[in-house]
Order: sequence, then C-alpha cells, then structure tokens
Amino acid sequence: MHEEPEVAVLRLGHRPGRDERMTTHVGLTARALGADRVYFPDNAGQSLETVADITDRFGGPFTVELTDSPNAIIREWDGRVVHLTMYGEQVQDVEEEIRTVHQDEGAPLLLVVGSEKVSFDVYEAADWNVGVTNQPHSEVAGLAVFLDRLFEGRELEREWADAEHQVIPMETGKRVEPVDDDR
Repeated sequence: MHEEPEVAVLRLGHRPGRDERMTTHVGLTARALGADRVYFPDNAGQSLETVADITDRFGGPFTVELTDSPNAIIREWDGRVVHLTMYGEQVQDVEEEIRTVHQDEGAPLLLVVGSEKVSFDVYEAADWNVGVTNQPHSEVAGLAVFLDRLFEGRELEREWADAEHQVIPMETGKRVEPVDDDR
C-alpha cells in the first residue's frame, strides 16, 4: 500500500461522551483499509489511545495524531482534499479521476469526514465533495466504501509490519494468535 502517495484521514469534530466509538471507528477503518494516518480533534485522546494500541498489537505502519486546528490541516495540505459527504458527487462518477490524480500524478489525499454539521468552508476548500450514497449513512461507512474504491481492493491483501497478533480467518469462531516471527 505504501508505494502510493500518502492517504490521510481528518476527523472533523468530536463530541466527548457521544462520539467516542464513532471517532475510534473512523481511525480503525482508516488503518484497516489502507490510509497511512488519521488526525483526530484534540479532545479525542481516548480514541487516539485505542487506535495506537491496535496499531501496536496488530501492526502498521499507521500514525494517529491529535490536532487543535483541523482547518489548518485542510488549508496547508500538500495534495488534494476529498470531503466525504452524502451531499457530494456520486463516488462512481469521480473515483477514476481521484484515483488518477492520486496514483498517476502522485498527489497525496486528505479525506475529510465530519461528525456534526460541517461548515460550508470545508465544502469550498475540498477538491471533491464525494458521496457514497445520497441517503443518510455513517461517516465510517462512507470512509470504508471510498477507501475500497480508491484502492480497488488492494488494501484487503495488505501485509502488516511489527504485528504482535494476527486474526486467523475462519468460517466460524474467533481466533487471534501471536505472530510467528518466521513469516
């Protein structure tokens, strides 16, 4: 996954007590489906700790950071900005263009996902406002669908470095084992 330019995810907004699981799941989804880093609002320290712990145990590379200025990250991003919103253009209509800009032209991508109402300046700052559906849905679902479309399924075969544990795929049941150092 890391031969390609960076893909970062910016979580806009975090309401403590209400958004803990959702913010954490934005980070876990970003990590699992091919992004290189996630930025959380500075009041989402618990989500940062959880995602960093999962990365330590199940491998990386993946970076999780807190920011007190998400708008500055958007403004100063050295690449292209994709705002994931149900009000945007349909993903199937813009995914090829975004993929070309990212993979062929080498532009890093910043994927912006909101929590509460997103201000209009984010829509204006984005190179693309993209919806995976024009129906109400979770920002986690939007992020997952977009990353899968961007990477065309390659993220599902990713190798994880420095993992302590691995999930063993099974038809039925749950199995997590220590990583064999000989792999």
